[in-house]
Amino acid sequence: RVTAIERSPARARTLAANMERVRLGAEIVVADALDWRPSALADAVLLDAPCGASGTLRRHPDAARVKDPADTAALTQTQCRLLDAALAMVKPGGCLVYAVCSLDPAEGADMVRDWLEAGAPARRAPIAAAELGGEAPFLDAQGDLRTLPCHWAARGGLDGFYAARLVRTA
Repeated sequence: RVTAIERSPARARTLAANMERVRLGAEIVVADALDWRPSALADAVLLDAPCGASGTLRRHPDAARVKDPADTAALTQTQCRLLDAALAMVKPGGCLVYAVCSLDPAEGADMVRDWLEAGAPARRAPIAAAELGGEAPFLDAQGDLRTLPCHWAARGGLDGFYAARLVRTA
C-alpha cells in the first residue's frame, strides 16, 4: 500500500494524474507531512524533501534567478523537521529514504550527517552499486546516491540528485 502526502492541492492533482498515467495506485492525502501521521507505522517512507532544486538547473536555468541564499537556511530547517516527522512514521527496523534534487551538500549529505550526529534514532544503510545496475559512480563514500549533470553525458546527462537510505534503530 502506498500513501502519498502532498500539502499542495495542485501538486496532489498532478501526482494523481501521473499515477493514473503510469497505472500505479496510491492513496493521495492533501496534508502537511509535518503534522500528518499514518494509522499504523510504515515499513518504508520516501521523503522527497523540498529543496533549492539546483540539480535541475540544466533543464530549468531560470530557477537560479528565483532562489535567494536565505532560502537554503529555511529549507534545511524544514528538511530536518521533515526528516524527524518521516522517521516517526517508520516502524523500528524500517527504511527511510531521504531525497532531494539539489547539488548543495547542505541539503544532501551534510543534512543527513548533521541529523544523524544530532542523535536521530537511525543509521545509514549504504546503497550497493549492484542495486543501481553496477553504476558505482553514482555512489559517494557513505553509500549514498549522488547523480550529477555530467553523468550519462552521452545520453543527455542527468539531473543532480541525492538520496540516502536510512534505517530506524529505535
